[in-house]
Amino acid sequence: MTNDNRTEQEFLSSYNVHDYDVPLTSVDLVIFTLREQALQVLLVRRSDHPCKGKWSLPGGFIDVHRDKTLDDAALRKLREKTGVQTPYLEQLQGFGSASRDPRGWSATFAYFALISSDDIQLQHGGTADAAQWFTVAENLCSADLAFDHGEILAAAITRLRDRTENSSMPVHLLPAEFTLTDLQRVYELVLGRPVDKSAFRKRIKEGDFLEEIPGKMRHASNRPAQLYRLRAGHPALTLMRRIGGDAKA
Repeated sequence: MTNDNRTEQEFLSSYNVHDYDVPLTSVDLVIFTLREQALQVLLVRRSDHPCKGKWSLPGGFIDVHRDKTLDDAALRKLREKTGVQTPYLEQLQGFGSASRDPRGWSATFAYFALISSDDIQLQHGGTADAAQWFTVAENLCSADLAFDHGEILAAAITRLRDRTENSSMPVHLLPAEFTLTDLQRVYELVLGRPVDKSAFRKRIKEGDFLEEIPGKMRHASNRPAQLYRLRAGHPALTLMRRIGGDAKA
């Protein structure tokens, strides 16, 4: 060990990050929404090498001059692709290896976002020549996606479904106003199975993350349904007891 009597300021003034190999560092986004009565995810088609012509998750390299944090980088990329300013956004995990990108040792920080389809204005450009929604299915993860994006997508789907079993997370796929029937349908679409109505409503009431919108009902051919919204000032994610199994016959 050398005896370095420099101050930290003196040390930093002569430090050069390029004296060391630095991996390519990026963020990738798994953006979920509900469209056409199905859970869907956004993919973009790459217009440049590597993986030119393949579908991939939207994302990009961290901009050290614009992004103060990883969350800033993820939010910037999300705004660029969808126009959404305030989504539900959560870091999934990091992925990195010497083989995931042919350009060199690469690390990415994967995030997933939940967005109401009412809010989205799709954009493409940069390294993408198209942006398209794909229905979430097991074979989508095994499709020939760019880099290791099939693995990232599979991890995000697992996280979303696990959280859906015991939290309020799926509410962020809905517009600002919705009925309890709308909310139950979202849970069922994410989980891929029906849930019992009475048990579901009991769990939602216990979670206490919704409030009725005074005087607002949805009128249809049957009796009007009360409209709800997220309770003001409530945390983005509320943990509850597990939603339960199949609906009763």
